[in-house]
Amino acid sequence: GRVESAHRGRLAVVDADGRAVLSLGDVAEPIFPRSAVKAIQALVLAESGAIQRFDLSQAELALACASHNGEPLHAETAASMLKKAGRKATCLECGAHWPMHDAAAHALARSGKAPSALHNNCSGKHAGFVCAAVAMEEDPAGYIRPDHPVMADVTGALEQVCDVSLGGAPPGIDGCSIPTYAIPLHNLALGFARFGTAQGFGMERARAAARIRAACAAEPFMVAGTGRFDTEIMTALRTRAFTKTGAEGVFCAALPEVGLGIALKIDD
Repeated sequence: GRVESAHRGRLAVVDADGRAVLSLGDVAEPIFPRSAVKAIQALVLAESGAIQRFDLSQAELALACASHNGEPLHAETAASMLKKAGRKATCLECGAHWPMHDAAAHALARSGKAPSALHNNCSGKHAGFVCAAVAMEEDPAGYIRPDHPVMADVTGALEQVCDVSLGGAPPGIDGCSIPTYAIPLHNLALGFARFGTAQGFGMERARAAARIRAACAAEPFMVAGTGRFDTEIMTALRTRAFTKTGAEGVFCAALPEVGLGIALKIDD
């Protein structure tokens, strides 16, 4: 008869018109979405012309949306993206950490090698930023700054897709060094409904979103990796769902067939 522990959270399920299908808790309070919005950030890569210019594969485009395990295929794919753009891993500004997948980390340690930025779970996203910068004929150096042309476009994409103004709020610094902006949970869910349906998008952005969804459905391993929920659920559902976790208890999803977006935040 006694409660030992409680877990606070909130949830928004929204359609592409902005109607709340389900709302639990305070969904108007802005939260940092962290890595859950990587697919929206990757719209800039898909719109930059980099896919065509560098012949990026579906696996490489999926990795640009990933919080990956740092398994060998993930690191190799990030390196491949950079090579196609004529760049090296030293241009990544995400920092290095050991692979999140235990077996991959143990294998790397046994080999006597140290982890590089390629093993960072965000290396695919950062490689995507570099590819976008090169395709836009911008210097990739400093692409993590809010005022870099690539990051300015990324912020603009978040504003348009989620129907939110971010200009008045100072950014936080995400775990991989890029800016992160607090967005209301309702707007995040709306953004994922739009990402899944392309409702309200222009033709170019609609094509970009469709390419990203198709790539992640075709290559779900690249989005996360062995034993990870995002990989497992997209392997099972393919184009019927796009899902993405974020740090500190964030989870977002798009369900294109039913036109819904989901945003979840666990506060504790």
